[in-house]
Amino acid sequence: MKLSKHFAHCRLTPAVLAWIFPLLLLLPNIALAFTERDPLISKVTDLVLPLGIYYLLMSLSTAVGRTVIFALPLIILAAFQIVLLHLYGESIIAIDMFLNVATTNVKEVSELLGNLIIAIVIVVIIYLPPIVLAIIQIIGKQRCNPDFRRKMLPTGGILTAVGLICLTICYFNIDNFSIKRSIFPVNVIANMFEAVDRSVATANYDKTSAAYTFAAKATHDQTGKELYVLVVGETSRADNWQLFGYGRETNPKLSVREGLAAYPKTLSESNTTHKSVPMILSPLTAETFGDSIYCSKGICEAFNEAGFTTAFLSNQQRNHSFIDFFANQAQTTEFIKDSVPDALDDQLLPKFRKFIDEADSNKIFIVMHCYGSHFNYHERYNNNYRRFTPDNSTEASSLNRAELINAYDNTILFTDALLDSIISIADSMDIPAALVYTSDHGEDIFDDSRKRFLHASPTTTFTQIHVPLLIWMSEAYRHMFPDEYAAIVSNTNKNVSSTRSVFPTMLSIAGVSSSRVDPSANLSSFDYSESPRHYLNDYNEAVSLDKAGFRQIDFKNAKSNNISTE
Repeated sequence: MKLSKHFAHCRLTPAVLAWIFPLLLLLPNIALAFTERDPLISKVTDLVLPLGIYYLLMSLSTAVGRTVIFALPLIILAAFQIVLLHLYGESIIAIDMFLNVATTNVKEVSELLGNLIIAIVIVVIIYLPPIVLAIIQIIGKQRCNPDFRRKMLPTGGILTAVGLICLTICYFNIDNFSIKRSIFPVNVIANMFEAVDRSVATANYDKTSAAYTFAAKATHDQTGKELYVLVVGETSRADNWQLFGYGRETNPKLSVREGLAAYPKTLSESNTTHKSVPMILSPLTAETFGDSIYCSKGICEAFNEAGFTTAFLSNQQRNHSFIDFFANQAQTTEFIKDSVPDALDDQLLPKFRKFIDEADSNKIFIVMHCYGSHFNYHERYNNNYRRFTPDNSTEASSLNRAELINAYDNTILFTDALLDSIISIADSMDIPAALVYTSDHGEDIFDDSRKRFLHASPTTTFTQIHVPLLIWMSEAYRHMFPDEYAAIVSNTNKNVSSTRSVFPTMLSIAGVSSSRVDPSANLSSFDYSESPRHYLNDYNEAVSLDKAGFRQIDFKNAKSNNISTE
């Protein structure tokens, strides 16, 4: 009783909270007005309409504290949006962001959260006080004077009416305008529901993909032994590879390998692992991903149908995504982090050797999924590869860029050694053998004035999708299939999409035919043809790079690398 009387004398009245709280909820909208490239009328609508509705909501009851608590989901979305803007500098909370929360392992989340302390502190300072004040007012049974509603209601009504007029103008004057994509927080709520729908569809994958077949057949001589390896890297950007013109010696071993072809003009069609890797491992592309991902199977199934012994060896953690589904389609599947959580990628090598030794078929196909250059960079290699120092910084700050780059370059050096070791094992067998390597996506490391960091941002940059692509063929392979080797060499200066070309190229090199293969995307064919650049956006739509978020500096970076963006 005494506590209730004490709170009743709180000087911050319910009326003050009622007027201030909607403005705090509007902070993400204000920030987005500066960060997004939307037309002016769309930005005005995004400011006026939500504010009007917030004031109308506040006028529904004189128990303002209770209304604020009921609005807690909006507070959470606003806080999440501010943190996202701090991290990436633009865009709303994407569908992929919600899906990443569900598929990213706890260790990755903890590593990222450690570098978002400033943003988290900011949102706590902004949104914790009104929550505490609302609780105080509820306990103190404080209410607004009924006269307050006679002022709040007209304000909310006028703003809402103006917002609706602006909204109508948007629909008539902006192509493809949608409240579900352009008005916060409606767009984020819509994205959340879409993420749930996709998660449900993913959970039913076994049923929806059951009838899928590649109709794959082996075309090479069935009696000889052959080995084919697909290595999928993580967060490796081509900009830091010596093979692609980087100034540091990050590829000392691969640079002197015979039979190696490198493709410097390669872009991925996604900056997220959960989209790019399934496209690499299947015939799907940005144009066909959509709903088709739920009924398609992966590359191991194609090799199974062709009579190969198959394995999927991973240094990633299971996350119940399509990568896991495609991995489980191999005859042997191992995720080494199941038993060694902090395993480095070179711990895949003993598994690789063991599988080759024990394979009960002359035709062997192995997928190796690495952890590569994932942040924290300095944890991805051992001390033997600490060539570029100092390299211990873990704080995500542009002030630490030099150390972050040192550590990142060491991860590329480590990947160079890993790939060379795989090639050495295959080469020592003196059989037709080939390896294809690419990364799922690249990475931003405070490269320009935007100060972008990491990957998987709602809008992409050049460095997030410029990835390495390598093809190696053994001497025995080059001797037996000279046309294929000649073709991969002849295509090295072509513009390539990793997510479009790896699947058909891998099958063709291994002598596997399938009606699912796009022959024009096959790099081991003289008939290879460059395709228009596309990017798989948050809504699973294939869009041009300017619609994917490319800014002038990204187009400039692509041009300096002689990479087509059309």
